[in-house]
Amino acid sequence: MIPELGHFALILAAMLAVAQSVLPLVGAQRGDSRLMGSAAPLAIAGFLAVAVAFASLIWSYATNDTTVANVVANSHSAKPMIYKISGTWGNHEGSMVLWVLVLAACAAAVAGFGRGLPSALQARAIAVLGTISLGFLAFILLTSNPFERVWPPPRDGNGLNPLLQDFGLAVHPPLLYAGYVGFAVTFAFAVAALIEGRVDAAWGRWVRPWALAAWSFLTLGIAIGSWWAYYELGWGGYWFWDPVENASLLPWLAGTALVHSAIVVEKREALKIWTVLLALLAFALSLLGTFLVRSGILNSVHSFASDPSRGVFILVLLAIYIAGAFLLFAWRAPAMAPTGIFAPVSREGSLVLNNLLLCSICAVVLVGTLYPLFLDLLTGQMISVGPPFFNSAVAPLALPLIAGMAIGPMMPWKRASLWPVLQRLWWAACLALLAFVLSLAVAGWHVLPAFGFACAFWLIGGAAADIADRAGLGRTRLANVLHRARGLPRSAWGAAVAHAGVGVTLLGISGMGLATDHLAALPPGGSTQFAGYEWRLDGVRDATGPNFTARRATVTLLRDGRPVRVMEPSRRFFPQGRTTTTEAAIHTNLLRDLYAVLGEEHEGQAVLRLHNNPLAPWIWLGAFVMALGGALSLSDRRVRIAAPAAKRREAEVTA
Repeated sequence: MIPELGHFALILAAMLAVAQSVLPLVGAQRGDSRLMGSAAPLAIAGFLAVAVAFASLIWSYATNDTTVANVVANSHSAKPMIYKISGTWGNHEGSMVLWVLVLAACAAAVAGFGRGLPSALQARAIAVLGTISLGFLAFILLTSNPFERVWPPPRDGNGLNPLLQDFGLAVHPPLLYAGYVGFAVTFAFAVAALIEGRVDAAWGRWVRPWALAAWSFLTLGIAIGSWWAYYELGWGGYWFWDPVENASLLPWLAGTALVHSAIVVEKREALKIWTVLLALLAFALSLLGTFLVRSGILNSVHSFASDPSRGVFILVLLAIYIAGAFLLFAWRAPAMAPTGIFAPVSREGSLVLNNLLLCSICAVVLVGTLYPLFLDLLTGQMISVGPPFFNSAVAPLALPLIAGMAIGPMMPWKRASLWPVLQRLWWAACLALLAFVLSLAVAGWHVLPAFGFACAFWLIGGAAADIADRAGLGRTRLANVLHRARGLPRSAWGAAVAHAGVGVTLLGISGMGLATDHLAALPPGGSTQFAGYEWRLDGVRDATGPNFTARRATVTLLRDGRPVRVMEPSRRFFPQGRTTTTEAAIHTNLLRDLYAVLGEEHEGQAVLRLHNNPLAPWIWLGAFVMALGGALSLSDRRVRIAAPAAKRREAEVTA
């Protein structure tokens, strides 16, 4: 009964999405306030219907209802409850329901919190979101029904992919989808503005919070996915330029450019065409990632589906939404002439350079990801584009971007002089130079990591210099400086914190450039020297878990003959699916990770792969600092409601 309720709720949500995509759009075109007023109730009702469907699917998983084919394929009675629930979205069908749920929640939020929006703009934006929901609901109902029954029901399910039975992968998809789908809102605002033919400062203020929220969630989602790959796959790395990893990086790059471009629209009413284009592009790349993961054209541990018919359906949706939006953009863009004029050397100019570099990096990653697929399709020749290409192609574009990240925020609007800004950054430059020299002296002549440390300290110092300059450090008494710092807008603090977070992540990446590894085959009681420690294998024993068996090693870390830490790397075997996974053991003091992986056993010896990863935790710490910067900016009330309030006051005064 519960699965039928969920299926009915999806059908009801699709019917509501039809009304949501038509009635408000017609009302906005005719100026009919009643039809425009239907947008909010339809969006909220659609969200409630999808929520009922998702709750029904969770119930089916939690109760291990083996009459539901999706539960049989992806769950098992022996799984811990947290993985039964996360299994709801750990598969293609359930993850699509989660996608539509987040999309419906965004539409309901635009309805509930968009009271300051002009009625026509709000109605059109909600209608666009309804059109997107309708396409994906049709995709679920026609090709990916999560409530399909199986009869007779088997005694138990096949179990979730063991690689996905992890807390990191339980929270990674919801955060990632919140980022992907958040860009659907900026896409909807862009399409609504193109239909209306007007983009102004207030529009930029309405778009920026959604872009910030989507960017922050996507940052967290990518970071947790990277962290999972680091400790779960046992490869000792954090980023592998996997095509599906790239699929999440692409909208993040476009979204980063969008966040900065929306600021210029809001402050100066310039870069309107840039901002609308980036809003379309960010969501287009999100849909492209969905297509790559679910079409079956990629082989990856991240992939959800291998059914080409589903990929064709998503490709058709992508063509309808994105091609239609870009055709509308081509028609309307000439009418959106910018009103703000600025010199090349100005804050606006620095943001244009920022957008150009981010979009160039995005293009490099896109070409490197898709070129092998097109080559295979056209010629049948299979090639691999890996880290050497991406690292060498992205680095020359990243360096000027990093340099400009510290300089741009300190430039005045409209027109600036470069030399005074550089004078205020002298101590950040000295800090970067000192970091370069010290890293060369301490870590040996490793030039690239040393250069990375210099860039990291340049960013962190630049963020601190921006706040210090805004607070008047060096121009007034310390008490006044502290008072001004407390009074700075939280959006200013958020921008500085986010830029510093990039520097922290760069510190971790540079530290990983100094990583070392060691392979040893040891008998019980044997030991090896590595990274200044003695690694002693005390033994390997059998262990059991809720739905797996394991071989678990006990490795004691000793310094000067004294035990420092006991580590227990293991290899798990899951009878359901007959899959073996690796569980790395990591000892960290935040300055470095000591990382042990248990390999195969042969003739009484166990193979241990050991890694010494300096500053590795800072990679993910920096990502969380970036997301914190986005949250700080969002918490600034002026970012969220000042423009609409100002417009209302202006209208009241005019009346």
